[in-house]
Amino acid sequence: MDLSAINPIILIAALISAATPILLAATGELVVERAGVLNLGVEGMMITGAVCGFIISVNTGSPALGFVMAALGGALLSLLFAFLTQVALANQVASGLALTLFGLGLSSLMGQNYVGIKPPRLADVHFGPLTDIPVLGPILFSHDPIVYVGVLIVIGVWATLKFTRAGLVLRAVGENHDAAHALGYKVKRIRTLAIMFGGACAGMGGAYISLIRVPQWTEGMTAGVGWIALALVVFASWKPWRVLLGAYLFGGITQLQLNLQGAGVSIPVEYLAMSPYIVTIVVLVILSADKSRAPGSLGRIFHASQ
Repeated sequence: MDLSAINPIILIAALISAATPILLAATGELVVERAGVLNLGVEGMMITGAVCGFIISVNTGSPALGFVMAALGGALLSLLFAFLTQVALANQVASGLALTLFGLGLSSLMGQNYVGIKPPRLADVHFGPLTDIPVLGPILFSHDPIVYVGVLIVIGVWATLKFTRAGLVLRAVGENHDAAHALGYKVKRIRTLAIMFGGACAGMGGAYISLIRVPQWTEGMTAGVGWIALALVVFASWKPWRVLLGAYLFGGITQLQLNLQGAGVSIPVEYLAMSPYIVTIVVLVILSADKSRAPGSLGRIFHASQ
């Protein structure tokens, strides 16, 4: 065991990268849940985005286009969930689980000819002299563009929910959809748009895994990240800035267990690999006594005739 092999600066920079797919997926799910919809299909949308982004990147040579198509793929898959829950009025929990299973199967089918292929790499953003600042330079100014896009999305969601009329309407729909409908707001339309935004963010998060974190296609490569993102929304008490902090916490745990394995820590690899999920469970148990309240209409079916 050689803990001196772990460079703290590199570790922190790596955890920011490791947190990005969780951050993107959780931010999208936060918007969905603030609109009063519980979508358990995050994992399915992420793996669909992962394979869509990978296929487009390999065939066009453009990772940027791959991320765009990954977002589109996640959004299109989320429309299936929107149809089931907002039009057919199906149970949201059952529909979300079905979406995850469907996404896992669809991605396996689409990606079977792409195993072992390396995708083109997305270039890092260059900040000039800022990159050379001791400590802060490598940590903050040496990442790919999607890391910064993820942070900007969080800031945008926070500002929209807090300061804009659109955010107020979204929160009103999530708190009491009957009252929002009585005021003339199109509840189903608003929720469908929120669901599509969540799908697009999840798709980008999945593409980040297949194009940057693990630059190859492997069946089931999201490996439960979507479920961690769902737990993170609860951990964050449905607040965007807490999602940002929580994503870095879980990303840090994930990256740390990889570094500990590389340092030869005498703990079975299986226990280290379980650590992010164990922490997720512990956090949810602790927060179960939290007085923070979920959106009032979360998970409830809306029918205009009620």
